Amino acid sequence: MTDEKQCQQCGSKMTGRMDKRFCSNQCRANAHNAGRRQNSGEQLILNINSILRRNRTILKQASPQGKTTTHKQVLQLAGFDFRHHTHLYRTKQGNTYYFCYDYGYFLLPEEKVLIVNWQPYMEQSNSSMNK
Repeated sequence: MTDEKQCQQCGSKMTGRMDKRFCSNQCRANAHNAGRRQNSGEQLILNINSILRRNRTILKQASPQGKTTTHKQVLQLAGFDFRHHTHLYRTKQGNTYYFCYDYGYFLLPEEKVLIVNWQPYMEQSNSSMNK
């Protein structure tokens, strides 16, 4: 008598090891991802990470040379979400730059935005400010 098991994800019949739960790597991954989606906190993290990646991509595309001024509306139309950023950089003059990983922006007058790349000196300034 053979014990035929069914895949816990798709229900197809399986052969092989007795402790096998899924028929393929794809079913195993789908089951894992479905379990993560059920946890609302995990879904929130995934959504915010997606927004942060999109924000970084938009900044990178808008500023291929590393320092550019553009209109805020250009970023918004591309799908930029100004509510989410990874960290801040404050200058000695008190200006605040908002960063999405290694690309940042500074809000200028007249609905303009200055886009910059993270620079090594910013790390030194931020670490001395945290002491």
